Amino acid sequence: MKLDVIKLDGGKAGSIDLDEALFGLEPRADILHRVVRWQRAKAQAGTHSVLGKSDVSYSTKKIYRQKGTGGARHGSRKAPIFRHGGVYKGPTPRSHAHDLPKKFRALGLRHALSAKAKAGELVIVDSLAMAEAKTAMLAKTVKERGWKRVLIIDGADVDANFALAARNLEGIDVLPTIGANVYDILKRDTLVITKAGVEALEARLK
Repeated sequence: MKLDVIKLDGGKAGSIDLDEALFGLEPRADILHRVVRWQRAKAQAGTHSVLGKSDVSYSTKKIYRQKGTGGARHGSRKAPIFRHGGVYKGPTPRSHAHDLPKKFRALGLRHALSAKAKAGELVIVDSLAMAEAKTAMLAKTVKERGWKRVLIIDGADVDANFALAARNLEGIDVLPTIGANVYDILKRDTLVITKAGVEALEARLK
């Protein structure tokens, strides 16, 4: 598929042929869902914790005699049925990560790129090179382009001046090609990729 290439200032910079295997697939929600779920599970801290019966700080003395009270028999105030007692089978620190084959993750990234291309939310720019790291200048450019929630993917390295100018702008995230991932692509309204980024993605995903 062919797509127009623009410059940061909005001028035309020719066109580019995009690989159909990366940008021309019919997006499948089930594949995207599995990859996003894998990403979010891997990022989950898993530090939730409660005190069990053996962790609660309380006297170990038997609370009253076993028989003759007319009530139920109890041996410990730490039992879950008592106030301030331990929690039964509560959450403990653990990893929420689960396995997902590398080939499937790559397939998910291809479907995410194709989803943006099909929705008309993919923009190809010639380069991110800026003479000066001016946030005001970049903010004006972004406003003129109509980008509000945008993910920008550059080549192997992000232009240093552009990264400095963009880091304080709300709604703009910049990643090198190696950082491109399904979750970040899908949660933004617009995906902007440089020509170097397209070449690096094609080399990475072929």
